[in-house]
Amino acid sequence: MLSFLKNYIAALLVIHLFIGCNNTEDKLPVLGERETITKEIDGKTVIDTVYQTIPDFSFVNQDSIVINNKTFNNSIYVADFFFTSCPSICPIMSKNLLKVLKKYKGNEEVKILSHSIDTKYDTPWVLKKYANKLGVEGNQWQFVHGTEEAIYGMANRYMVYAKEDESAPGGFEHQGWFILIDKEKKIRGAYDGTDDEQVAQLLKDMDILLEEYR
Repeated sequence: MLSFLKNYIAALLVIHLFIGCNNTEDKLPVLGERETITKEIDGKTVIDTVYQTIPDFSFVNQDSIVINNKTFNNSIYVADFFFTSCPSICPIMSKNLLKVLKKYKGNEEVKILSHSIDTKYDTPWVLKKYANKLGVEGNQWQFVHGTEEAIYGMANRYMVYAKEDESAPGGFEHQGWFILIDKEKKIRGAYDGTDDEQVAQLLKDMDILLEEYR
């Protein structure tokens, strides 16, 4: 398992370096799976590329309100996977997401989506308590609860490893990636949420992504 994680992390770091190399073009790459299709436009056959997108979802947030992918329409957002009783990387991740919230507070084009991987303990009430402890108000940062199948299935779609593991700190093994999603629900960046330099890069890349919609 550790070997798998190391390879997975190495692959994403390469992706991140690729992002950094392409920032000079003021446009972020699209990450994830893709396929080439042939279609006809105005009588002409053209080749187009279809990129991986985040599929439809439905979760309950810290205010016990059902939210779904439409909640994030016309917004870019940062997604992560955590749990409130996490004794290892989650407190650092939350501290760094507060930097994102502080920079874009009140900007309706920017949201944060934190999925709890402790689907048994982290009920909406617990998530609300956690949000209050962080000083998070309003609905710009959504903390969500869902079934084990839905949450872990979604982690795979964001390319984030998460698994219940009794031998791991807190009982869960997971990665601390912040995944940047654009308004078309495509993956545009992956950043180590425990690394100050990568979080700083995320903030720069979010500006670049927002500029694409100007």
